[in-house]
Amino acid sequence: MPLSKPNPDDPGAPVHGAVPGPAPTADDVRGILAGVLDPELGASIVDLGMVRDVAVTPAGVVTVKVALTTAGCPLRTQIRDDVASKVRGLRGVTDVQVEYGEMTQDEKSAVMQRARWEARKSAPDTEIPANTRVLAVASGKGGVGKSSVTVNLAAALAAQGRTVGVLDADIWGFSVPRMLGVDGRLGGSEGKIEPNVVEVANLDDPAGEPGRIKVVSMGFLVDDEGTALMWRGLVLSRALEQFLTDVRWGEMDYLLIDMPPGTGDIQMALSRLLPSTEMLVVTTPALAAQKVAVRVADMARRSYTKVVGVVENMSEFVAPDGSHHPIFGAGGGEALAAEVDAPFIGRVPIEADVSAGGDTGKPAVLAHPDGAAAIEFRRIARRLVDDLLPPVDVSSCTARIFDMVEAAGSA
Repeated sequence: MPLSKPNPDDPGAPVHGAVPGPAPTADDVRGILAGVLDPELGASIVDLGMVRDVAVTPAGVVTVKVALTTAGCPLRTQIRDDVASKVRGLRGVTDVQVEYGEMTQDEKSAVMQRARWEARKSAPDTEIPANTRVLAVASGKGGVGKSSVTVNLAAALAAQGRTVGVLDADIWGFSVPRMLGVDGRLGGSEGKIEPNVVEVANLDDPAGEPGRIKVVSMGFLVDDEGTALMWRGLVLSRALEQFLTDVRWGEMDYLLIDMPPGTGDIQMALSRLLPSTEMLVVTTPALAAQKVAVRVADMARRSYTKVVGVVENMSEFVAPDGSHHPIFGAGGGEALAAEVDAPFIGRVPIEADVSAGGDTGKPAVLAHPDGAAAIEFRRIARRLVDDLLPPVDVSSCTARIFDMVEAAGSA
C-alpha cells in the first residue's frame, strides 16, 4: 500500500492510503471507536456516551458526531485526531469528518457517574490494609463539630483495645493534633512516613491490651500551627494521596478520616483513591445545617460511597438541674437520616468537657468517661462495631489459612 505524505495542517490526516474495500457499517465504526479514550476521564468515548451519531456514505466517507462535556473543551483536538486515526484504519474508509456537539446536563451527570466508577475500579495501591474499615467523617459545613466527633469516636474505639488510625484530611484547617494532644514531626524510614501514636487505656478490659491511635496530619509537617496553607485543588489531592500511599500505617481495625467540610477536591480524590471508604455524616439540629449536609450525602451516592449513618452533634444542652435546652433547634439529625435513607445513630449533647478536651488535647471520652457526651460517643462506637461497621475477620480467609499451613509445615 503506497504511503501518502501527512498534511502538516491536519495532524489527523492519514499517513497511509485508504484500505480498499466496501464501506464499513456504522456498527463497525462504533466498534473501533470503543478504543478511543477520553484523555481526561480515561474511559472509552463510546462507553461514556460521547459518540452521538455515526453516518457512513456508500463512498466510504464517515461522519462521527462527538458530544463534549463543554463546547470549548481544550481536549477536542486530541479527541478529533484519535477518532480520525482509528476510523481511517477501517477497510473502505475514504475520509473521516468529526463534528462536535455539547451534552445536556443529564448526559454530563451520567458521564461523571461512569467516570467515577471507572476511577474506583482503577484505584491505586495504598498502605491501608485490606482488612481495615475506613470511615470518612464528613459534614456539609464548618462549625458542626465534625473534628470533635472524629477524635472522640477514635478514642472510644481505641478504649475497646482496638488500633485506630486518624487521618486529618482537612489539609487547610487541620485540628486533630491539638485535639488529641499530639505534637512533634512525623518520622520515617526506608522511604515511608511513620504516623505518631497515642496509647489509650482499655476501658472495656482494664487488664487487657491497650488501644492505639495512629495519627497523621498536615499539622505535623508545618513549623507553626498558625501557618496558612494556600494550596489549590490538585496539590490538596496530592497531599491526601501521599498520606495514603507514603505512610506506613500498619495493621488497623479502623481508619477514621476527618474530612474538610463541603464537597470539594479532597472528597472527590478520596472516593478515587480509597474506594472502600464509607461515610458518617455529622450535622446539628438546625435546619440550615441539615439542608447543607444533604449535599454531602448526595456526593457520596454519586461517588458510590455508602453512608453508614448520621450523627447529630450539639443536640441539646442539659443543665445541672437536669432540664433539657435544645439551643440549636431539634430534629435535624433524624430528618437528614430519613432524607438520605441512612440510619440515625447518635445524638451528642452540648457539653463543656467536649470543647475543653479539644483545646487541651484530652478527648472527653477519656478525660470524662462518665459525662453524657462521652457515654453517647461510646454508645455510637459500640453500634459501629456491633452492627454498622464490624471489624473484618480474616481468620477464615484463604490467604490466612494458607499462611497457617505454611507455618505448620515449616515447624
